[in-house]
Amino acid sequence: MTSSPPSKRRRKGQIVDTESPSKSTLTQDNSSPLIVFAHGAGAPSSSDWMIRISCMVAGREDISPLLIVCLGYPLKGMNGAVRDETLLQLKVPVMFVQGTKDGLCPLEKLEAVRKKMKTTSGLHEIESGDHSFKISKKHLQTKGSTQEEAEDAAVQAIASFFTSRN
Repeated sequence: MTSSPPSKRRRKGQIVDTESPSKSTLTQDNSSPLIVFAHGAGAPSSSDWMIRISCMVAGREDISPLLIVCLGYPLKGMNGAVRDETLLQLKVPVMFVQGTKDGLCPLEKLEAVRKKMKTTSGLHEIESGDHSFKISKKHLQTKGSTQEEAEDAAVQAIASFFTSRN
């Protein structure tokens, strides 16, 4: 009987090896010119964690991204606390894409944080979108638009923000 290969999924309490060969070779010359932090990334239960940790990684001195894109940043934490400390430390331009009905990121709180940030930032709002950017069918019918059109507009906003920085 053959055993299956070990799972690549991270489990609660699992220690992850942070020392890798790529760490020693990461320099300004071979760093990524763009970092995009996708919402969910196939792991909805850990997506909020992934987005915040990704911003922390991008803020490190030895990593030099040109731009950070946050798709559905989870600004609101436990008990309603605003999780802005990572954003306030960033020195790299940040583009936010947020649904206007995102319970994890009230837009008025995000605007207050953006005003305090040390770097430039942009915001594209997906009208009536939730944390996953899903728009109700009723709203789409009322506006005569589609989910795909809303997503395409977000892509265009990200592209414009990126090209205005280069």
